[in-house]
Amino acid sequence: MKPAVFRQETLSEGKFLRLELLQYRDCSGRARSWEAVQRCTLPQVVVIIATLRPSGEILLIRQFRPPVNAFVLEFPAGLVDPGESVSEAARRELQEETGYSGQVDWQSSPGASSAGLTGELLTNVIMTVEQSCLENQHPCQNLQDGEEIAVFQCLPAALPEFFQQQLAGGAVLDSRLSAWACAQGLRW
Repeated sequence: MKPAVFRQETLSEGKFLRLELLQYRDCSGRARSWEAVQRCTLPQVVVIIATLRPSGEILLIRQFRPPVNAFVLEFPAGLVDPGESVSEAARRELQEETGYSGQVDWQSSPGASSAGLTGELLTNVIMTVEQSCLENQHPCQNLQDGEEIAVFQCLPAALPEFFQQQLAGGAVLDSRLSAWACAQGLRW
């Protein structure tokens, strides 16, 4: 038997998140339950891995994340708005969070962000930012109310030392950034 959810019950709902109790059948047909968190608003996320050219630096951001009560070092990212493509969202979020404009080179298929917790899907987008473009000479963020985002440009080879400095200062590494860095052969 193929496992499947057969009932969803909202346990609690806030402005942005909803706690649900999912009833599902496992492979043997046995009924089970699972608690999950869903977004009330937009369920798809874009994560941007942007490389500056010709320097080869990677764009990273750091912002305070209340759920972990710490500053988190991460890739630029954000929600895909209704009627917006993933590529459009990536370009918009990159500009809003870092001030840079870039070209989308590739995007992954949507994947689970934390499958044991939420049904949220995220798409990784690889972008190139041409430093010679006039619009990238003096980048200016376009942050939303309440956002305070620090932008960093780092060569991949310098990331282990940069990570150590950030961690020593109390920052937390986002798991997507950490996984990407590990896949690049970086250790810190």
